[in-house]
Amino acid sequence: MIKLKPLSKTNISPFYKWINDDDVIRFSLSLFKKINTKKEIEKWFQGLLKDKMSINHGIFLEATNELIGYAGICNISEINKSGEYYIFIGEKKLWGKGIGTEVTEQIFKIGFTDHKLNRIMLTVSEPNIGGVKAYKKAGFKVEGHLRQASFRDNKFHDKLIMSILKLEWENNKNDTL
Repeated sequence: MIKLKPLSKTNISPFYKWINDDDVIRFSLSLFKKINTKKEIEKWFQGLLKDKMSINHGIFLEATNELIGYAGICNISEINKSGEYYIFIGEKKLWGKGIGTEVTEQIFKIGFTDHKLNRIMLTVSEPNIGGVKAYKKAGFKVEGHLRQASFRDNKFHDKLIMSILKLEWENNKNDTL
């Protein structure tokens, strides 16, 4: 259904629409609440393309090659063999279709197999019920709470810290075979 591949500077156009859509950025990077002009988005996107300390991939529909979002692992520590997972699906019509699950599995393979990571973590806003459910389904386990760490919809809410270890991922893969 999807394929992951590196982003290029020609892939920026959909981000103009996505970053200016409150529904799309509701639980995303806080930075997206502050940037909205074409120039600001281009500056952020150029930084993303230059970031060699992260694994950044565009999410493309296999059938049409349409860019529908991006995902990867940032804050990679080669010493600790860990990094932080992120996913952003900008095309709302494709939410709830299992794309996130497929992307997550592909990113796990890249992180655990290709980059030899041992731990992949994330933070997720507690009111993002769909995201929390999807991450648990993928094998992430809740490690803790960051109390009132995010301000959305005119109120503070907690963020959950979740992670998955390479061994857990391997065991989950083997259980489904």
